Formats: sequence, structure tokens, C-alpha cells
Amino acid sequence: MALPSLATHHTLINSTRIAYGIYGTGPPIVLIHGTPSSSLIFRHILPHLTPNYRVHLFDLLGYGLSERPWDPSIDTSISGQVPILEGLLTHWKLDSAHIVAHDIGGGIAQRFAVFSPARVRSLTLIDVVSFDSYPSARTKAQMTNGLETLIKAPSEDHDAHFREWLLSTVHAPERLAGEVLETYMAYISGPVGQGSFFQHQVRHYDPKHTMEIVERVGELGRLPVKLIWGKDDKWQVVDWAYRLNNAISGSELDVIEDCGHFSPEDQPEKVAGVLVGFLKRHTK
Repeated sequence: MALPSLATHHTLINSTRIAYGIYGTGPPIVLIHGTPSSSLIFRHILPHLTPNYRVHLFDLLGYGLSERPWDPSIDTSISGQVPILEGLLTHWKLDSAHIVAHDIGGGIAQRFAVFSPARVRSLTLIDVVSFDSYPSARTKAQMTNGLETLIKAPSEDHDAHFREWLLSTVHAPERLAGEVLETYMAYISGPVGQGSFFQHQVRHYDPKHTMEIVERVGELGRLPVKLIWGKDDKWQVVDWAYRLNNAISGSELDVIEDCGHFSPEDQPEKVAGVLVGFLKRHTK
């Protein structure tokens, strides 16, 4: 049984269908998820935000319940997702917002904040990609077989491998038990999901999107920036958190114990506590 989606509305952005949701009232927050997930990764964080904020979330193009374009020329990379974010802000009539991002969502957020800093009230980066921190050694190894081989792998082999892969995102595997794991798997497996996963996600695991702005990352120090990281993150090890913290003058870093890469799944109460405290100090 799948978890119910948080992205219950749909709109066309640049002629592609994007699933989104809006919750709560107050100053605007935009949540940006990463790979291989969807906006569902914020479901435990959302209730901590909605009493005081209007929360906007969405599934990236090629992810979750958003469109999975058949045309391979449609860009679903980190860079290609920035115009989707910009289009959604226009659709939501938001001149600016607090941005909260996880994993490759953090790459999207970094590019957006570098190029459009006036539209960012604050920036929270949770276990994000940065510099040339991705793909991980394990992902690089599997990509050497070629995407076509991965797309055409027997579904049983694909599912077994990626169940284990997803479980490595958390310090406590029981956090992804049952319907949680099955929901994540449903998005990246099956007749559509398996091919889409490699076309729209894995194909774009390329650090060029963050390396292109590496000389400008320090500019993010003009904004309020919070870094939240799982100490046991195996995908984006905590060393990257310290490097990003050093590169962004004035940024704050919280490292959470007993917490892996999917920190909103592993330690949602602690992540939410840090996030809410930070937002309170930077909300007018």
C-alpha cells in the first residue's frame, strides 16, 4: 500500500505537468526534494511548519507524480529544474520565499540562490550535493555498465538492488520499512518507473551543475544559510558539510547523530526542530 501523495494539484510549467501542494498559512516556504525520492520525504517535517508558514512543495520534473517526459531532450537535470522552480514561483505568485532543499534539491537551490538571491529569504540545505560530491563511488560503479543496460535489467534484479540501495539512505533501516519503502520503490520501478529513473535522474548525476557555480558559492553568505547533515550520511559524507560550511561565510551547521542521508526520514523531529528554530530567527 502506497503512502498518499502531498502533491495533490497539477499545473503546466514550460509545457510540462508538475504536481504540487500548498499547506498552512504565513510567510512562504518552498521545499525541494532530491533523488531518488519525491516531496513525500518532507511529510514528517510539514506538520512542524504549517502552523506558522505557508508551505509550497512539488515533485521535480521526472520524479514522483510529476510528468515523466518521453522526449529525452527535455532537461530534468539540476540545471534544468531551476526554470521549473522559477515557473512555480510565478504560478504561486511568490516574489521570494524561504528555500529548504535536500540532496540534489540542494544543487537546484544553490544555483537558484546564486543567480536570484533577492528571491531567497533564507536557505536551508539538508544533506545536499555540492562541489563534485556526487555521484557516490557506488553509483559511479553501477553507471559504468551504461544506462541502456540498467534500463533493460530484469525487474527482479532492479528491485532487489534498489531496495537495498534505498535502505542505505538511513541509519535506522526500520525508518523505511513497509509502505514507506514500497512507495519510494514504486516511483523508480515497474514498466515506466525503471526506465524513467535512469532517464530523468541517474543520467543527470553530473557534478558540472554545482561545479559551474563553485566560484560563486561564497556569495550565498549574503543570505541566512543553515546546513543540516546526518552524521552517518553514506551518500554525502559529513566532510562535504564542513567544506560547504567553510565556503559559505556565516552559514550555520548542525550535524545530527544517528542519522543518515535521508535525514527527514531518519530523524524528522530533530531536523524539524533545527529548521523551525532557524526560520524563526529569520522570519520578519
